[in-house]
This record gives sequence, structure tokens and C-alpha cells, in this order.
Amino acid sequence: MEDVNKLEYYVPSSIPPEVLAYASTLDQLGVGKAGKLGGLILKLEKDEVSGKTAVKQQYSRVPLYTQRALYLEEALPSMAYMYIISPSGGILQGDRYRMDITLRREAMAHLTTQGATRIYRMEKNFATQIVNITVEQGCYLEYIPDQIIPYRNSRFYQIANLHVHDNATLVYSEMVTPGRVAGGEHFDYDICYMKTVAKNQKERLRYYDVAILEPKKRNMGAFGVLEKLDVFGTVYVLTETEKVLELYEEISREIRRVGGFSGGASILPDNNGIIIRLLGSTASEVRSVIFEVVRSVRKVVLNAPFSGIRKG
Repeated sequence: MEDVNKLEYYVPSSIPPEVLAYASTLDQLGVGKAGKLGGLILKLEKDEVSGKTAVKQQYSRVPLYTQRALYLEEALPSMAYMYIISPSGGILQGDRYRMDITLRREAMAHLTTQGATRIYRMEKNFATQIVNITVEQGCYLEYIPDQIIPYRNSRFYQIANLHVHDNATLVYSEMVTPGRVAGGEHFDYDICYMKTVAKNQKERLRYYDVAILEPKKRNMGAFGVLEKLDVFGTVYVLTETEKVLELYEEISREIRRVGGFSGGASILPDNNGIIIRLLGSTASEVRSVIFEVVRSVRKVVLNAPFSGIRKG
């Protein structure tokens, strides 16, 4: 078992050169100092007595932790809703975060964040986040965090390692905004690098995807990039092969009905799942489409409705 007290546990094994170009020594709290490492380990299983998805193991290192499991869906009383919380308010230069989320024994869960992930302005170095998700046979997970907001001069790298059994389902979403638009920031960050690698239970590659956003080096409003739209979103749906075509048709039909955005769905190679790319004017606009995707997946995979995410 890896040592959660060591810096190496929180640092990605391979950081892209585009991000490493910003590496420098911090004058204040350096990488690995108190408050610079955020950790979360969460293992969920179906409880044999109650039949509900319960937390079987939990470890938190502030500024990352979760609230207790809630059961909010009448149609899916065993599904756990959990909220990932960061009391620091955002990610700072030199921060290294890591989350390890595992579902076993027919667990069902919906994970989200309490609010947007804010990447604060950086004068030196960069910030990273590792997201490791394992969904074992017969399990179902929706990982639907709020938007990432990169502030002016911020540098952020996220690597998501997804291990999803061929007979399990994961809905995983990401959304990036242009910055604090109300404060006059509009694509003023240095880099937002998002990498996702998905494999099955036998370590066979299911897909590999990279999004590199460097607005100071490339005009985000150019033709073929974002053009007149500001918010970039992606949803990955990994599920059983025999359900992929039906799910693709359902998702395509429902997101066309929503309208007001650019994008669409595609089937991943070898029927491994579905990828949905979304471009919108606002985070709420893109979020509404993501919710429609979740609603479609629940209909096809679970034969159940989705009532939305409850947040105060």
C-alpha cells in the first residue's frame, strides 16, 4: 500500500513538458508543506443488511474531504449521494491533490463537488490533481463535479485514471470555464491540461483522451477551436458493450432536444462507451446538457429517473 504521508503519493508519475515548463521554487509554502497536499480515499460497497451503498473506508487530508452519504432518490434508494468539499476555497500554486474512489459489490453512487473548483492565480510553479476511479463488476458511478474556473495566470494539470469493469458503468464529466468573467478575466490563464486514461479490469485500454488549453499561445476564439463559445465540457460514458448503441441513440436524441449548445456524441472505439463533447456560452448551459446525459444513462442502464443534483 502506498504511503499517504509521502509527497510522491500526491505527485503524478509523469507531468507533461507543457506543464513542467512552469516549474519553479516557491518563496512561500513549498510543494509538500502543510496544507499543500490534499488527499481523499473513498471505498463504497453495498451493505448486505440495509441494501444501501455505504462507506467502507474513508481517508481525508484537508483540503479534501467528503460529507456523509445521503440517499436522495426515491427510485434508487440504495444509491449514495456524496459531496467532495474543500474548505480552502480553491487550488493554489504548488498544491498537489489526489483522490482515490473505489466502488465494489454492486455499489451505486453519485459524486459531485460542493461548488466550482477554482484554480487561483500563480506567480510560480503549478498545481496538479490525480483522480483515480475504480468501478468493479456490477457497480454504477456518476462522477459529476462542478466546473473548473482557471484564474488569471494559473497553471493546472489533471490526470484521471479510470478502471471500469466491462460489466459496470461510469459516467464521468469535466467542464472548464474561461475564468472569472465577471471580474474581467477571459481566457487569461496559462494552461489547463486535462488527461484521461480508461482501462478495464484486465488493464486493456478503453480510451485515452487529452485536452490542452493554452489561451495565451492559441486564440481560443479561432475557427475550429471554441469560436464564439466559452465553456468546454466532456462526458465519458463507459458501460456494457451491448448497451452502447441504444445509449448512444438515446443520448443523441435527448441532447438535440435540449439545444442551445454545440457538440455531439460519438461511440468510442470497439464499442467501449460514448464520448460527448460540449461547447456552450455559460456553465449552467453546459451543465444542463450533462444532466440530460445522466438522465439518459439512468434510463437505459438502470431503468430509473434522475431528479437532478441538490445543492444549497
